[in-house]
Amino acid sequence: MKKHWKLDPDRYFDPDPTQRRVARELYAEVADLPLVCPHGHVNPQLFADEDAAFGSPADLFIIPDHYVFRMLYSQGMPMEDLGVGRKDGGSVETDHRKIWQRFADHFYLFRGTPSGAWLMQELYEVFGVHQKLASDTAQEIYDQIEAKLALPGFRPRQLFERFNIEVLCTTDAASDTLAAHQAIRDSSWSGRVLPTFRPDAVVNLTAPGWRESLHALGEVIDREVTSYQELVRALEERRAFFKSMGARATDHAALTAYTGELSAADAEAIFARALRGTVTVEDAQAFTGHMLMEMARMSIEDGLVMQLHVGSYRNHNPEIFARFGADMGADIPITSEFTRNLHPLLAKYGNDPRLSLILFTLDEDTYARELAPLAGHYPVIKIGPPWWFHDSLNGMRRYFERVMETAGIYNTAGFNDDTRAFPSIPARHDVWRRAGANWVASLVVRGVIDLADAREMVQALAYGLAKQAYHLDA
Repeated sequence: MKKHWKLDPDRYFDPDPTQRRVARELYAEVADLPLVCPHGHVNPQLFADEDAAFGSPADLFIIPDHYVFRMLYSQGMPMEDLGVGRKDGGSVETDHRKIWQRFADHFYLFRGTPSGAWLMQELYEVFGVHQKLASDTAQEIYDQIEAKLALPGFRPRQLFERFNIEVLCTTDAASDTLAAHQAIRDSSWSGRVLPTFRPDAVVNLTAPGWRESLHALGEVIDREVTSYQELVRALEERRAFFKSMGARATDHAALTAYTGELSAADAEAIFARALRGTVTVEDAQAFTGHMLMEMARMSIEDGLVMQLHVGSYRNHNPEIFARFGADMGADIPITSEFTRNLHPLLAKYGNDPRLSLILFTLDEDTYARELAPLAGHYPVIKIGPPWWFHDSLNGMRRYFERVMETAGIYNTAGFNDDTRAFPSIPARHDVWRRAGANWVASLVVRGVIDLADAREMVQALAYGLAKQAYHLDA
């Protein structure tokens, strides 16, 4: 007998009946608000062509999603069997029905995980799949999704409108021509999709493919970048172009939050060593820390919000990196430190109201110890939402408990989905809105705030804070 999913209308709310009643009431006030998506990794090419499609169910749910294939790999399934492309062009599974069957056979692995919750909700609400995904339902559900994807209403632009997305920001390399964004602007479609400037590939000197990324930057500015000073000028030019295309923010990923200024001569010397292929790990850390200072200076000048994502040891599994490349599910959090590492940047720019710096961490120990006190003092700092491994019901609960007493909600940046999986966006926002309503309800039932303040707080958490933090009102 086939089993069916049921989405509990009170899911994620506290079992205490009084708190649950208040949470339900608060959630109802924000459940249907437009979605503000200020940071993520959805490919803008999806929206550049009105006839763009998602491909097969495997293309949509499995092959590009490291949340999915990392779990299956952890249980011994070769990534080749899931259709994930190899760097060397080696053989991988091309039968998407077989890929889907393997996914369905092991869908039980996602029970109780954020990925499982998102997948269940998007299958149920977006595609009308009410049967539980399992071995015996796999092909029937594949047929159902495939048929839906063939319909005009399931094109990316149509789903964007159905999801009630007010604005969606992508993440784009410094060398990106933004041709997809230009195509969106040139079309008659009214969807608001904005670029975000991400220069990591050229400022992190040990990044995979650094030399190729530097060459690509030179191609797009029509001159070779052969010095540190030329790199700075190139990045300033590209930021101006991104801003002209509607960008509101930059995004920077670093292993640590280290910042510190180099002399021009030292920066040039490190850059020269990188060009010669003799740069050291210490050189690279110093250069990245210096470039974060430069990015803050540029943000003060051009008004772009600066995001800093800290604490991911990228490509931890050398075998997976060798076979499949970067960012293939083997990124692992490390211990982070902000107070001393950010001090040089904050000493120079932390009191300048023209700078807005949104900080993200994978080290939850820093919430109460460092990030909340920093954001509760420095006017430039806001704390980003629970990120990556902590974008979950429990991760959100810990965030609310550890951050808000010291920083308050108005020194946070609301929510962003930070996803490549476009159809999961409504589900991700729904978890946040329910978790936020539940936390605010806990304050009401304890007498910390009244219901009027609670209503304003859930509106801010669900919608207003993100718009304000990322300057998305204009």
